[in-house]
Amino acid sequence: MSEMNPNECAPAADSAEKADGAAEWDPFRIAVSSRTLFNMDEERKIYEKEGLDKYVAHQVKHESEPLQPGAAFPLVKALMTVNARLKKLYPDSKEPFDIVLMTNNHDQVDLRITNSIDHYHLTIDRLDMTGGQSLIGYLKAYMTNLYLSKDSEKAKEAIEEGIAAATVFIPETETELCDTQLRVAFDGDAVLFSDEAEIIMKTEGLDSFIKHETMKKNISLPEGPLKCFLEALCKLQRKFYENNERMNCPIRTFLVTSRGAAGSGARALNTLRSWDLEIDELCLLAGAPKGPLLQKIKPHIFFDDQMSHVEGATKLGIIAAHVPYGIGQKYHKGKLIEKPEKKK
Repeated sequence: MSEMNPNECAPAADSAEKADGAAEWDPFRIAVSSRTLFNMDEERKIYEKEGLDKYVAHQVKHESEPLQPGAAFPLVKALMTVNARLKKLYPDSKEPFDIVLMTNNHDQVDLRITNSIDHYHLTIDRLDMTGGQSLIGYLKAYMTNLYLSKDSEKAKEAIEEGIAAATVFIPETETELCDTQLRVAFDGDAVLFSDEAEIIMKTEGLDSFIKHETMKKNISLPEGPLKCFLEALCKLQRKFYENNERMNCPIRTFLVTSRGAAGSGARALNTLRSWDLEIDELCLLAGAPKGPLLQKIKPHIFFDDQMSHVEGATKLGIIAAHVPYGIGQKYHKGKLIEKPEKKK
């Protein structure tokens, strides 16, 4: 098992101007599982209770009926909105977000999935069905920047192999989301940043954490697994700003963190500045619940490393994604599951 190295995340969406005014960048490649893009809960129950043959027969019988949208569906639609807006500014350039639909479904299920893609007018050209084989090798072959799954074990496996990944959860209630602007909310520690400070918090307590972060407020935190996604979003935002579209930019980013406004918040801000990355809205909650604020933000997706925050968000109608990285995986709702080791 290899340790997560956030630096392996490709610097996608880097761009340069051509002489003719077009722009070039490396597309940010997001692999989405079929069960994350579409709601296949009923089909999954058939597979688990009645087996593969019954599952395939059901899918074939209903292949002319489009699958219902899943947890990642609004995000994918919002990404396509950004692609379309940027295409208007740079008609000869590649689309900045490249969506790959990854699934280990049986090939007989292929037609229902492609019919559903066509039904919703999704511009997804790449579909890889592995027939039950592990997706990791395929994710690497596609040079995937971010993998979104409904299977926590697959997301964890991707993280362990150096691929940014998260498990996406569908909210308990439906929230109306903006259809003209992509909104992405990030937690800080163990998501944008490494879990360096989180380890102090978990092993030594709040006072030690505040002291540690105040002492190191001018020292940048190491990168976390989702830094690459924020980096891609910021670089694309700048393309809109350069075209006088700052007030009409179709991308908005949020940092929603339990850090406070004093020393610990300053280190987060200084880290982002050292990376030359801007956050549109910074929310330093000092331990307050994140859910109510996320209800106001209404992001297409919220990334957090702690399941307690993910669960709290989904209860309030927020699409949330769990990033299985860092020391927080040894805890649930503040209770120790597995004893963490202190870094020397």
